[in-house]
Amino acid sequence: MMKILFLSVFLIATLSTNAQSITGKLTALSNQKIKLEGFNGFKTYGISEATADDHGNFSLQYSPADYGVGYLISSENKPYFVILSGEDIEIKGEALSMPETIRTLQGQENIWFTRYAIEHPRREQALSAWIYLENFYRDDSLFAAHKRPKKAIKKEKQRIKKEDQAFLTGLPTKSYVSWYLPVRKLVSSVSTIAQYRSEEIPSTISQFRSLDYTSDKLYKSGLLKDAVESHFWLIENSGNPLDTVFAMMKVSIDTLVDNLAADEKKFNEITDFLFDLLERHSLLEPAEYLALKVLNETSCTVDDALAKQLETYRAMKKGNIAADIEFTGDILQPGRSGENPQRLSEVNADYIVVVFGSSWCPKCGSEIPKIADHYAEWKKQGVEVVFISLDEYEAEFKNFAGNFPFLSMCDYEKWDTKPAKDYYVFSTPTMFLLDRNLEILLRPKSVKQMDAWVDWFLVQGNLPAKE
Repeated sequence: MMKILFLSVFLIATLSTNAQSITGKLTALSNQKIKLEGFNGFKTYGISEATADDHGNFSLQYSPADYGVGYLISSENKPYFVILSGEDIEIKGEALSMPETIRTLQGQENIWFTRYAIEHPRREQALSAWIYLENFYRDDSLFAAHKRPKKAIKKEKQRIKKEDQAFLTGLPTKSYVSWYLPVRKLVSSVSTIAQYRSEEIPSTISQFRSLDYTSDKLYKSGLLKDAVESHFWLIENSGNPLDTVFAMMKVSIDTLVDNLAADEKKFNEITDFLFDLLERHSLLEPAEYLALKVLNETSCTVDDALAKQLETYRAMKKGNIAADIEFTGDILQPGRSGENPQRLSEVNADYIVVVFGSSWCPKCGSEIPKIADHYAEWKKQGVEVVFISLDEYEAEFKNFAGNFPFLSMCDYEKWDTKPAKDYYVFSTPTMFLLDRNLEILLRPKSVKQMDAWVDWFLVQGNLPAKE
């Protein structure tokens, strides 16, 4: 019994020794709950929480497992970021939503972090102002002849950049902030670089490519999502022709996938996020390239759900012939007297939009009725629509699709319906644009994109030549 008691006391003492504290006084948050949360990749998790006393005093704990970046948050829902580097932290101020009132009294890495968070944006603003003036003195004939101001501007720009870099290089190399602040600077700089400092775009993209996306420092930093998004946003907004943008994205995809191959969990998580990002931005060619790259990666096992999603690009890519669909189960054809196709290949139209959806899909409820709104105009241009419902019950299918002016079918097999399997459908709504021969021409991500295709290629007559 004494041994067990001694062991319990020892474990409690050990845990207490390993835990670090965040204490503070926030006078505007008296008697309010304050939470400390951390980052795991694209997700957050709770670390600890406490209720401030009548004077706003509070105390929170974190452990070595939380090493990285965390944030304090109250009912105001405005986070205040802190560096969880294994040091005790003390802050004092009014409220988390008023960071200008907060001072860091203890915790050297947080003192450095706070100082840079204040000074760096001011330097960036000054740089932008000097760049504006520099362009003015270069392009305006009234000022272009004056060399002294131009030299002074160049010198001041160099001084500001040197001062900012000197702060970063002066940080202890083993500190978390010495890694975190340059990456945070990289991520936050992309919009300014794209707009005002385009000459820095190639080097900035190279910096993104050199990041170690398997690093636990990045995974725990809260910057993972921003790093991936900013990387590909900058390429997309680099001012290059679309084919060049796609080529640059493919290089970045190669670099990213090769880097991630060392960590299977992060490989699946990050490539899944990137694939979704590319699809949301209608960057379908890079999305297809990523899908094939991931599916061909032999050193990692791809999650089943992700594999099914990516397989759509391999099996259903542009130029492939889609499977014919036999119309079985309940078929609704309002206002289509005299037409009775038994399968997709019998639909008499130059183009066919095959739509997969259901009454239980929230987005289908807003998107598919839009197809009905455009249907009359599309039909004039030789475009027919076929709706494949994944509903499970007759009443739900007929209530949802009963007023659609195009052919709708449902066999009540939900995800097991043969057309959904043949077309590798993993989410709804999903659309495919086919020609008369069932060749895949486009995988529209929205009704808006499909309508733009009809307008550009059919209404305005810009049909591309057959390859």
